[in-house]
Amino acid sequence: MSCTLRPVDPDVDAELIHGWVTAPRAVFWGMTDRSVEEVAWVYTYIGDQPNLAAYLLLLGDTPVGLAQTYDPAVDEIGRHYERRPGDLGLHLLLADDPARAGHTDRILEFLVDWAFADSAVQRIVLEPDVRNAPSLALFERIGATLGPRTTLTGLPGLPDKEAQFAFIARPDRGR
Repeated sequence: MSCTLRPVDPDVDAELIHGWVTAPRAVFWGMTDRSVEEVAWVYTYIGDQPNLAAYLLLLGDTPVGLAQTYDPAVDEIGRHYERRPGDLGLHLLLADDPARAGHTDRILEFLVDWAFADSAVQRIVLEPDVRNAPSLALFERIGATLGPRTTLTGLPGLPDKEAQFAFIARPDRGR
């Protein structure tokens, strides 16, 4: 089964995303008390920003997650760590879906390869909630290096979070 991404369509995808972001396991996403309409508004807002993008992550034809990218050179998050040219910010929410079981490593490998397919991207910037031990362990397992901790301001209407930066450098493919 192949992994693909497609842009989020808030009108079509809000109910699906709402189910993911309001699940107890998604507490670190900061949207557990949001309505479907509020979720649609957030993803419409993201789609309207030139430095933000949101994608559904598909395994075959089954949506299994949400990936959001941002440009740390213009995003507020970039003020909280030492930015470098070629940084790409990435938020990731994996669905609790049986279709994803046993495929997490392949999904992450796909996302890393997808990000680095753009030759301008030199480093992936991640900043999960400091309390999200499973995500931090997963990122370290795939080679991320931990950076500073900081308090990040949420998107309009979303809560702030204590974040742990993690970085994945472009692999040296010359070896």
